[in-house]
Amino acid sequence: MAKRNGGIIGPSNVPTGQYGGVAPGVWRLRDAFNYIKAGLWPVAGNYPVGNSLRFNSGSSDYLSRTPASTANANTYTFSTWVKKSLNASQVSGYQSLLSVYDGSNYSINIAFGNGAFSGPGDYFEITYVNSSYAVQWGVRSNALYRDVSAWYHLVVAVDTTQATASNRVKLYVNGEAITTTATSAPSQNTSYLINTNLAHNIGRYVKDANSFVDGYLAETYMIGGQQLTPSSFGQTDSATGIWTPSPYTGTYGTNGFYLKFANSAALGTDSSGNGNTFTVNNLTSVDQSTDTPTNNWNTLNPLSSFSGLALSEGNLKIVGDGTGLARSNCTFGLDTGKWYFESKLTTAGSNTTIGIGQNNLTANYPGQDALSYAFDLESAVRINNNSQPAYGSALTTNDIFMCAFDLTNSKIFFGKNGTWFASSDPVAGTSPAYTLSSGVYNIITRPFGSGATVSMNFGAGTTYAGNSYTDAAGYGNFSYAVPSGYYSLNTKNLANFG
Repeated sequence: MAKRNGGIIGPSNVPTGQYGGVAPGVWRLRDAFNYIKAGLWPVAGNYPVGNSLRFNSGSSDYLSRTPASTANANTYTFSTWVKKSLNASQVSGYQSLLSVYDGSNYSINIAFGNGAFSGPGDYFEITYVNSSYAVQWGVRSNALYRDVSAWYHLVVAVDTTQATASNRVKLYVNGEAITTTATSAPSQNTSYLINTNLAHNIGRYVKDANSFVDGYLAETYMIGGQQLTPSSFGQTDSATGIWTPSPYTGTYGTNGFYLKFANSAALGTDSSGNGNTFTVNNLTSVDQSTDTPTNNWNTLNPLSSFSGLALSEGNLKIVGDGTGLARSNCTFGLDTGKWYFESKLTTAGSNTTIGIGQNNLTANYPGQDALSYAFDLESAVRINNNSQPAYGSALTTNDIFMCAFDLTNSKIFFGKNGTWFASSDPVAGTSPAYTLSSGVYNIITRPFGSGATVSMNFGAGTTYAGNSYTDAAGYGNFSYAVPSGYYSLNTKNLANFG
């Protein structure tokens, strides 16, 4: 290290990464102060991403903006974090992340899907096509991206001024350059619609007004005039080795933007300083979520659901198909800790059952198994091993079901609209609905009856407005108070209390 930093020879120390990074060696107070002032000194933990925006294809959600002028159209970088959510029957559906259309012939699209390539969906790609969707040039990942429980960091970096064709378009996923297949490269020194004064859509393919996103977007950037690498937007956490977001500190270019979705009343607000705010289409304040790349939340799992179910709204809403097999497991498996969630009976059916169970997806409804424990919302019975004694009181449309389960002490509690059934008390641990067997549990939901609908609330936000009740860690947006000592289902809480 340098002599001024306590060494004899060598270069001065340089900190690596502001969040979760390191500052090795011995430091003079002045040097450390200057790095802190510049926002480059490492701090404990990850960069805290506060919000995401939940897109739902069924309600045609998207953002739109037409730049006032063309700028940086040859060279740019698009970066976003994505958490996918689709029906089990649509896992390979096409989802447009950013698209531009010239209004008559050509369009460009950054998307999940197969686009004009052959093969299954869930590739990460950028394609430039003509009016008949014939590919003029395109680059796609060789890998498929189908995980609905995780966040992906996606980067598309374009510079058509590059002499080497393969350097003109680069795709990255979770911090790494990925193996790609290309039809051809864009022509050198040619502009292709992005960052021109044409309509730009986020979450919809503007050319055919379709191919909407189902899922969550966070930390969405457009950087004009620069072909950047993922290190401008993320870093590897030194403690975990996981790729995590970090704040972008560079310039944006004329048409650049930064969407962090922090203002629920203006979800398209540009936080870059450029004022390039997007128009919100069909999205409302309840579509703002705290499910983010730095705190991932539990959802229903379309990969562990019966195909007749219709999942939507970021895998938080589920509609029954009228059969007894229509059940969905959730993404988190739990074997210890105290946890709380709510469910709104959006549309009452006949035998909607919600609870927890140990086994993988089966043809049995929640509670029918020996190792699952549930409540029938409309019939007011508790269920385990197919025994169904009367319990509590029935729910009707728009009532809120409450569930607290203590896997440390093997107890589960049911209630509705702020009251726990049978004078039970989750905090004291008295009069539980059931004493549980030990094991790993998933939350299970089965809306029964055609049109029966349940909206789940694990705390990150849901399809209806909660009353802003949080757990003791400060997480949640629940309709009723979280019992003391119980927590909402996210990765931060799992790390601390699971």
